[in-house]
Amino acid sequence: MAKKPDNESFMDMFSQFGKDLKVPQVDYEAILAHHRKNLEALQKAASASASGAQEVMAKQRAALQEGLQEITEMAQGWRSSGGAQDMIAKQTDFARKSFETAVKNTSEVADIMKKHGSESVDILRDRIKEAMEEIRETYEKAKK
Repeated sequence: MAKKPDNESFMDMFSQFGKDLKVPQVDYEAILAHHRKNLEALQKAASASASGAQEVMAKQRAALQEGLQEITEMAQGWRSSGGAQDMIAKQTDFARKSFETAVKNTSEVADIMKKHGSESVDILRDRIKEAMEEIRETYEKAKK
């Protein structure tokens, strides 16, 4: 038997041992690429959710400003009101407007949340489909 050089490293010996046993090699680049895509999908989904949260906050701020403006106008109008019946009519009108505004704003906020929530779910669903296809392709290659 031929003598091998003494300077062969432990890793080289272990690698040669694996080759002799025909141990399958792991494709680390493919694994890293797979997980990189997963992280990118999570980042996109989080961005979509954050965008939705910012839009909801802006809508709520606008609704609050609108409500405060209406209250100010109503209070100024009451100073010059003609009597009790006029006051009751103004209060009724204000209550109706407040309710309509609240319903409209709630509906708009719900639509915003639904849109951005769906967008986040779609991003993650698409990535899961891609990941399953990658796994299937890897399995098919390994079978050959």
